[in-house]
Amino acid sequence: MAAYIIATIEVTDPEKFEVYRGQVPATIENHGGRYLARGGEVTVVEGDQPTRRTVILEFDSLEKANGWYYSDDYAGPKELRIASTISNVTIVEGV
Repeated sequence: MAAYIIATIEVTDPEKFEVYRGQVPATIENHGGRYLARGGEVTVVEGDQPTRRTVILEFDSLEKANGWYYSDDYAGPKELRIASTISNVTIVEGV
């Protein structure tokens, strides 16, 4: 069953974030993931969520999604993201 990683991101350090953006796609691909959305226009239609960059990744399974997020491959880029953004990240199992 597919799993999705959904991240909302407010960039606080654009230079560091650009380094992150250059490093992370290969780590996602190495773990069988793919982008479904990557920073396109966001419209909040309900609630009070701030309009932020939104990224949605798809993996073949919850195990693979967690495997990528906690991998050594992603550890370095993840530190860059944490240092350069305010982020909310969720991993959710699909139907």
